[in-house]
Amino acid sequence: MLLKVVDASRRVGDRTLWTELSFDLAAGDRLVVAGASGTGKSLLLRGIAGLDEFDGGCEFRGQPQAEWPMPRYRAQVMYVPQTAALASGSVADALQAPFALAVHADREYSTDAAENLLAVLGRDPAMLAAETENLSGGELQSVLLARALMLEPTVLLLDEVTSALDAEVARRAEEVLVDWVDAGERALIWVGHDAGGRERMGTASLSIGAQR
Repeated sequence: MLLKVVDASRRVGDRTLWTELSFDLAAGDRLVVAGASGTGKSLLLRGIAGLDEFDGGCEFRGQPQAEWPMPRYRAQVMYVPQTAALASGSVADALQAPFALAVHADREYSTDAAENLLAVLGRDPAMLAAETENLSGGELQSVLLARALMLEPTVLLLDEVTSALDAEVARRAEEVLVDWVDAGERALIWVGHDAGGRERMGTASLSIGAQR
């Protein structure tokens, strides 16, 4: 078992978003989380990533989240947001920057790998030279996804990562992610607004809903 969530609950103000939420994630699993807007899907992913809190337990490879050094944990259980600010510079700079961190010292950035990954994601490899401040919303999502994949985590927590992509590029991203899960001891959790995307991506589903 890669990841286990046990009896998780989350309140915001006087509202309980979800309670007694439990599930396991094994290698090869692609879990789709469904729920209406405001039910806390992003908060669930952020809690699993250690970026937010919830009541209950979360384990990675049988060890409680709290017992992991957090940089090491987040390098393996990686949250990819719908959008994020990138430092000024080129796309190549943005993709290469995390490799300078101590937690990724065992990995080496490869321009060829970056170009190949952008290509399979439906992007021109020449985008490596583009300035991050000039990226469209869809291009930014492709860069965030490429950066996560290059860092080779074990579990990806994907939060609306294709929402700004056109249909063809979104389908390419889905195919890349399915192949990525199948290529190793990996799994993902998917939050997405598109019903077709959820159907294509999921091997299992989890519905959450706001409660009083």
